[in-house]
Amino acid sequence: MRRRIVLVTLLGVFIGITIWITQMDTLRYMHPKTYGDLARQTWNHIKMVGIAELLAIGVGVPLGVLVTRPGLKKFATPVIGTANVGQTIPSLAVVAIMAPILGYRFESAIIALFVYSLLPVLRNSFTGINDIDPAIIESAKGMGMSRLQIALKIELPLALPIIMAGIRTSTVICVGTATLAVLIGGEGLGKIILAGLYTQIPLLILQGAAPTAALAVILDTLLGGFESWMTPRGLKKS
Repeated sequence: MRRRIVLVTLLGVFIGITIWITQMDTLRYMHPKTYGDLARQTWNHIKMVGIAELLAIGVGVPLGVLVTRPGLKKFATPVIGTANVGQTIPSLAVVAIMAPILGYRFESAIIALFVYSLLPVLRNSFTGINDIDPAIIESAKGMGMSRLQIALKIELPLALPIIMAGIRTSTVICVGTATLAVLIGGEGLGKIILAGLYTQIPLLILQGAAPTAALAVILDTLLGGFESWMTPRGLKKS
């Protein structure tokens, strides 16, 4: 309950700041962005984050599960280490590296966000499966379950809370990093922030930053609810 109160309070503050700035007549020598501008750039932001996250989930979860299989565990360290490179490099550097390689376009922004979002999904998928008590797997084998049945009915349900935690972390990171992706052809609320930086208008920067923070809170809350819905009843904390 306390966490919900904090989230609602933060969301109210971010939305309130956005409305306050948007309703101003002028910001120094220019008008603030309209509600239409905010809605359009918010949708572009969500679209970028959504595509990058779907790619991260589509690659990270299967790959994280794959390197837990007998005979493939030896590849876990190099695979996760390679993905870790994307996180150890600063987000601005990841975005900047993609520009000369892929050019200044929307696809470059998506690839940069995918690289930066992959590690939490991959690492949590591996950890969630790898940390399951071996006795549970042996019991399932003793009951005559096949490897596929064990994976689908035992391992994935048990690992789901940890996997979802990685997806939530990855999504929040992606929302923030997406503001930098506008530098190489991306779209979204980062354009408003960048306009505020170029014109040196702090309130214009805040008009882009506040809805970005609100978006991160909303997505984290929605994914938290989805995680609770997907988690088997026996694994939920009372």
